[in-house]
Amino acid sequence: MNTRILNVGALTRVEGEGALRVRLRDGAVESAELNIYEPPRFFEAFLRGRSYTEPPDITARVCGICPVAYQVSACNAIENACGITVDPELVALRRLLYCGEWIHSHVLHIYLLHAPDFLGYPDAISLAKDRREFVERGLALKKAGNRLMEQLGGRAIHPINVRLGGFYSVPSPDELKPLAEMLRHAMEDALYTVRTVAEFDFPDAELDHELLALTSDRYAIENGFIARSAGAAFPVAEFGDHVAELQVPHSTALHATLDGGRFLTGPLARYSLNSTTLSPTARQAAAEAGLGDECRNPFRSIIVRAVEVVYAIEEALRIIAEYQRPSRPFVEVPARAGVGHGVSEAPRGLLYHRYEIGADGLIRAATIIPPYIAEPDRH
Repeated sequence: MNTRILNVGALTRVEGEGALRVRLRDGAVESAELNIYEPPRFFEAFLRGRSYTEPPDITARVCGICPVAYQVSACNAIENACGITVDPELVALRRLLYCGEWIHSHVLHIYLLHAPDFLGYPDAISLAKDRREFVERGLALKKAGNRLMEQLGGRAIHPINVRLGGFYSVPSPDELKPLAEMLRHAMEDALYTVRTVAEFDFPDAELDHELLALTSDRYAIENGFIARSAGAAFPVAEFGDHVAELQVPHSTALHATLDGGRFLTGPLARYSLNSTTLSPTARQAAAEAGLGDECRNPFRSIIVRAVEVVYAIEEALRIIAEYQRPSRPFVEVPARAGVGHGVSEAPRGLLYHRYEIGADGLIRAATIIPPYIAEPDRH
């Protein structure tokens, strides 16, 4: 038997700091260990003892690329604990803000992290020297997502306008009209992106993980029920009954299992479980790109992300067209003792928050489970 071990000391173009160790036996991969070696940041621990109003702002700092995901999941969980239902108009504004995050995050991933690998470049700067139009279209798309976040969130990174029950201030219809015009122009770039990435060369590979994602009457973004590909859907409050986190020796990042087995969240799971609820333009773009109702090839996830950008733009245009300024910017959320669960679909997958709140309005316990591609530790 011939055994080889490949060590990559530092991975680039990933969120965080990581290394990879692959063990091969007779040319086949026997094991692969992703080592996240950056120190833990203890967000769950330092939320304990804080006011129940603070998690939306604090947890946004978990990620500079998807802060809205953490804000919305936190708001959903705390509002659930406090027994509050947010006005539909304010929920629609949250979804609109989230569309901005999907656009800018997916486009960053497609153009700056993923496409250079497919096209044989070390980075997007080198890529731009030969394919200037391609990269410029990506930057224009990302700018459209950033503008949505700036308008609704107050700024593009770590928005400051989100609060429990809604927003500190809400825009007038006239303030959203320029965004609609910008998004109509962005749609051309989004469709170009789908067509272009669909022409990349993709290895023939499929994942057999169980898929886990939110589902709703619309393509799930800011809330929903939890669906799975090999079992019945379950309510958010039962998340902890099915998903368990565990520590592994080779990484500071927790691993997780779904009823003891491996599972996948993210664009592939979201698309495969919800493709029938895509908007008409997004469904047509997916079909023309060669996607069926389900996609399990991780290399083709770049196409799924591009299709979701089309969806986010079309959905944002729908919300803006139907928008009427809410009668109030937020619903009051009085503190009460209880436990609340909240979910939303971060660009990279299902994001779960759980908070236990005391009668004094202080947080007794916090659980934050980010998007996973995970399986039981076998080595």
